[in-house]
Amino acid sequence: MKTVTIAGNIGKDAAIHEVKGGDKVTRWSVAVNDGFGEKKRTLWFDCAMFGLRGEKVAQYLTKGGKVTVSGDLSTREHEGKTYLTIRVAEVTLQGGEQRQDRGGYEPKRKPQGPPGDDRSDFDSEIPF
Repeated sequence: MKTVTIAGNIGKDAAIHEVKGGDKVTRWSVAVNDGFGEKKRTLWFDCAMFGLRGEKVAQYLTKGGKVTVSGDLSTREHEGKTYLTIRVAEVTLQGGEQRQDRGGYEPKRKPQGPPGDDRSDFDSEIPF
């Protein structure tokens, strides 16, 4: 088993497919930047998560969202191209809360205290 953990941006919305035997698989892609400067390139990973867990998380796996994925790494060949694939064991959503209106991500807001309690510069009061 070749376990890998990647963090990147979702390249396409998750889609749920039914495979032989009636099992369901959730599929999506993740883009990960590799290298720096002129040697910078984007690696694409096809992700697949089987069963109910995949079905439940599919609604949150939308294009542009940030995600961390862990699972078994493999490759597949198709028409002379090699594709990196991950059979997902764990998935973690990153970078904000899901917005209900458009499905995009919105940064989390700082919690508000009671009226008149300004905690916006709380960090500046810490002496170290």
